[in-house]
Amino acid sequence: MKIMLLGSGGREHALAWKLTQSQQCETLYIAPGNAGTALCGTNVPIADNDVEAIKDFLINNKIDMLVVGPEQPLVEGLADIIQTCEATKHVVVIGPNEKGAQLEGSKDFAKQFMRKYQIPTAQYATFTKQQYDDAVAFMQTLQAPYVLKADGLAAGKGVIISPNLQKAKEDLHAMFFDNKFGNATDKVLIEEFLAGIEMSVFVLTDGSSYVVLPSAKDYKRIGEGDTGLNTGGMGSVSPVPFADDYFMQKVEQRIIRPTIAGLQKENIDYCGFIFFGLMNVQGNPYVIEYNVRMGDPETESVMPRLKNDLVDLFVLCGQKRLHEAKVQIDERFVATIMLVSGGYPEKYEKGKEITGFENVKDSIIFHAGTKNADNNTIVTNGGRVLTITSYGKNIEEALAISNRNAQKVVFDKVYFRRDIGKDLMK
Repeated sequence: MKIMLLGSGGREHALAWKLTQSQQCETLYIAPGNAGTALCGTNVPIADNDVEAIKDFLINNKIDMLVVGPEQPLVEGLADIIQTCEATKHVVVIGPNEKGAQLEGSKDFAKQFMRKYQIPTAQYATFTKQQYDDAVAFMQTLQAPYVLKADGLAAGKGVIISPNLQKAKEDLHAMFFDNKFGNATDKVLIEEFLAGIEMSVFVLTDGSSYVVLPSAKDYKRIGEGDTGLNTGGMGSVSPVPFADDYFMQKVEQRIIRPTIAGLQKENIDYCGFIFFGLMNVQGNPYVIEYNVRMGDPETESVMPRLKNDLVDLFVLCGQKRLHEAKVQIDERFVATIMLVSGGYPEKYEKGKEITGFENVKDSIIFHAGTKNADNNTIVTNGGRVLTITSYGKNIEEALAISNRNAQKVVFDKVYFRRDIGKDLMK
């Protein structure tokens, strides 16, 4: 098969790494890709949301399958465009249509969906800036801290947890009137705060059947001990120790199955991943958010544990035969550490040469914000630069290997957290 993968982050390098292990993968193109994906296939200089260029490439290169890494093209209806065009309708698209992508594209849509299908989630209400006073009045019915969420896409950073009412009012004002998170805050959700431990559950679904992939937990804050600003993710571990068979049974019964059934009742034809951002509240799972693609950096921990041929799973998904699949999981633990540019998630510099790759042993390097420079060097090209991913018989061993190797990759002002997964060792 000829496969095209859209995206340029660590998630896409991990997917590319996994796709190329399949005997069915004859040729892999990545658009636009990074220095790591170039080791797996051919990078093509097309933006992942350039619909016309993507469509032309599919036609001209006789592509059989399109795997969509990031959420933006899906929310903008890429799958619909490909599947309704006569010349590309044969292409298997891994990623939902525009209606299905609203699960991530609109927090309000997702919350209404959960409410309708009785999927456990936090109490909430949605407001526009014209309703600022009503929003403040609603906050006063809740207890601190307060959760404020941009309705639209905000690159994984559109959530503020305000410690008290005064700060919540200021944060809400900034979202509505100071253009914090841009157009994503045309509507803002205010939620009750759920106290618990977060985790991520991923399924691949053909719209009626699904397979559950390995669980993971990611770490969003820039500072150790989960302090400082939110980022796109500083690391992840898989599996999550508290997500035992009993807990996952609750997740399937209360969350996954009602979600798939709800999609069918809404006549949403869904072929792709669903990412359930969950909170474990005293042993019971609640949905914090849906995403309509794999997470990043969770993909870098999940894909190494998936023993199945990923292309085989995607083919079954496209043929609505996913009920025939049986997922096989590597029992080892995996720990992923993200190396970031100095200053991230705020201002940072690009173009810093990266060295030390050859010194890394017993780990997998997944590139995120990297590119090949003209002088045959690899340089930084983003805030989150690359991940170090390692197996271990437990979290301690996997984390120790990743930490050791993270110190061997060098670029100016490199920073990483050394405490990924340590909260789960208690």
